[in-house]
Amino acid sequence: MPTTKHRVNVSLSDPLERALAYLARRDRVPQATKAADLLKLAIEIEEDGAWDRLAQARDTKKARFVSHAKAWS
Repeated sequence: MPTTKHRVNVSLSDPLERALAYLARRDRVPQATKAADLLKLAIEIEEDGAWDRLAQARDTKKARFVSHAKAWS
């Protein structure tokens, strides 16, 4: 049965492969599952950084404040 997930081939250094193997064993999940979970976490961290940079750029003395209700209406 075909899968709906996309596959990506990644080359890992030996230390990184050992770390991934250890974490997968520790959490009792396949290495591919652990790698996907870690990649998702890394993307969320990158996204948080992008939102933080945007917020800092907008946080000035002349910034206008908008109520939560108005912002999301």
